Amino acid sequence: MRNIPVITKNLLIINVLMFAATFVFGRVGVDLKDILGLHFLLASDFHLYQLFTYLFMHAGLEHIFFNMFALWMFGCVVENVWGPKRFLFYYLACGVGAGLIQELTQLGSFYIMMSDQVPSFGVADLIEAGRVNSVALNSWTTVGASGSVYGILLAFGMIFPEERIFIFPLPIPIKAKWFVMFYAAIELFFALGTKGDNVAHFAHLGGMLFGYIMIRYWRGNGGNGNFGRNRGHQFFDRMRNSWEKHSHRKADDMYGNRRESDHEYNARKRKEQEETDRILDKIRRSGYDSLTKEEKQKLFENGRK
Repeated sequence: MRNIPVITKNLLIINVLMFAATFVFGRVGVDLKDILGLHFLLASDFHLYQLFTYLFMHAGLEHIFFNMFALWMFGCVVENVWGPKRFLFYYLACGVGAGLIQELTQLGSFYIMMSDQVPSFGVADLIEAGRVNSVALNSWTTVGASGSVYGILLAFGMIFPEERIFIFPLPIPIKAKWFVMFYAAIELFFALGTKGDNVAHFAHLGGMLFGYIMIRYWRGNGGNGNFGRNRGHQFFDRMRNSWEKHSHRKADDMYGNRRESDHEYNARKRKEQEETDRILDKIRRSGYDSLTKEEKQKLFENGRK
């Protein structure tokens, strides 16, 4: 947790705490998902603040687990590239945008439903029909951070289109841009081809849509056509360098070396390299048999590292 960027870390904590709170308040008869979830705009319990609060409500353990896993996996990278302020704005904007798309989708569904029941039903009758059915429409409630998470997924794909990532169960890595396109296509397929699965597919697509619009706008008006891509590659380079350095340090520990500061570590490695070079020069001048037993042992040990 110490290495997770501040906004991503706090979003993870808030979501987990709110998920726990739904169970605590549920024991005393208070349904937080009903209060803070996003109701259909024609329902009696709809409030504007729900466009924000629904992002911190989740339907179940599987729902929050996969959202938070994706937030951690991709959010850490995107926040390190953009910085906390822009990342937080993007996260919330994608979530609100997803909620707005979901409201429009539900409005269209309500219109189709009423048109099937009332042959002469028109657009002008929507408000009155909503007023009559406002209590029943409270069941049309949306919860979850998926819209924001899908927006972050899109951002990762647009910043690092050529980076290769693994997708279970595929045995080989694929480029991030194909990963994003694959998920968008899946969501579009389910949005158009399924009904009643209780998943807000259009909200997911809405988060990606708003994210795409923001990124395109920032690229065109932010004075940097790469939009963080150079910083992003620097971030990945730092990750790789850190991993390689850690691997070397870990290998040293396996051979019995004590923990040491970076200065001590670098000085020791230089001294070892100088000793190896001296031994190799001696071999070139006089042959391997000219080495002492200690020099042969030293060359062997350095070759294992």
